[in-house]
Amino acid sequence: MAFTGKATYGAGAGLPELVEDVSDIIGIVSPHETPLLDHLGDAKKPASSTVHEWIEDALVPNTGAIDDATVTGGDTTFDVADVTPFQIGDLIRPGSSTEVMIVTGISVDELTVSRGYGSTAQATLADAMGLTILGNAALEGAEAPAARYTSRSRKQNYTQIFTSSVEVSGSMQASAQHGIADEVDYQKQERMRELLRDLENTIINGVAPASGAEGSSTVRRTMDGIIHSVASNTFAPGVGGMPLGESGSLDEALLNAALRAVWDQSSGTIDTIVCGGAQKRRINSFASGSRAYLPEDTTYSDMVSVYESDFGVARVILSRWVPADMVLMLDSTRLGVLPLAGRSFHYKPLAATGDSVTGQVIGEYTLEMKNENAHGVLSGLGI
Repeated sequence: MAFTGKATYGAGAGLPELVEDVSDIIGIVSPHETPLLDHLGDAKKPASSTVHEWIEDALVPNTGAIDDATVTGGDTTFDVADVTPFQIGDLIRPGSSTEVMIVTGISVDELTVSRGYGSTAQATLADAMGLTILGNAALEGAEAPAARYTSRSRKQNYTQIFTSSVEVSGSMQASAQHGIADEVDYQKQERMRELLRDLENTIINGVAPASGAEGSSTVRRTMDGIIHSVASNTFAPGVGGMPLGESGSLDEALLNAALRAVWDQSSGTIDTIVCGGAQKRRINSFASGSRAYLPEDTTYSDMVSVYESDFGVARVILSRWVPADMVLMLDSTRLGVLPLAGRSFHYKPLAATGDSVTGQVIGEYTLEMKNENAHGVLSGLGI
């Protein structure tokens, strides 16, 4: 055939002479990553009821505090906030002093002590001063002391249903499409991404209803997330003895103070720090001043993925679902995201009422967060 010189632009727009050049790859830019769920991994066992419960216990405490506005420096009797941790014969240390006192009497909420035990220098007592029990000194040949114990407590969280519908017309399913072999399968994948995204968001920020948490025909059953579950260790810059930070922003001194506060009253180890973009940049800046580069270096690195302190080695996870002014400090060994048995995410076909393929992607999950005082939340940070 002789060369005609006809160009592609001569075909005219919309004419069927040319095959469309459309890539078979569909680009999705919407955020759908789930870094915290990926870090925690699958639970070892499922929940067996919509009310998931677990049992927690604690040792008899070995600390207390003076609760007496009239106490003076040299008093030998004073009220305490809780008398139950103390026994006659306990050696106790007030505050951070070197004095040791021995308990000689206990009455209702009052301790009687002998000051300067073992010729230790007497401290100046004050209201709200902490008391640390070093141990009990029993008399030789004495009868066994009264038994002491703690009561185990039952904690719970509720499962929450996550679902999204899929509906594709018969014509759409039968038509050939760019980048998609099966429209129903594609819609399943998209809805699954959305539900996993929502599950991670709920694990972090979820809140159970104030009443009727078990759910009803009018009350939706929702779970408490991490932020709402932490009650003991909630910190803010310049509040409750915390450092102010750099003008209220996160710095290493503030983060370490929060980690120490959790460590002081928990045997757990913070191994996971979760934060959003603003606070991740603040953590990255901890090491910025100490980085060195050679003239031939062509790559600039400014990222901290693991933070190691005296109070644990923690992986730093960037999650866009954490509020911008917060940092979560977690012991991942005490966290689990559990599906209700047989209710992990799956596709459920529904009866068609017309010329379409219908179904729903559905799953039911809850958060198991053991020992909330083993975790912490820093909030009110500058962004």
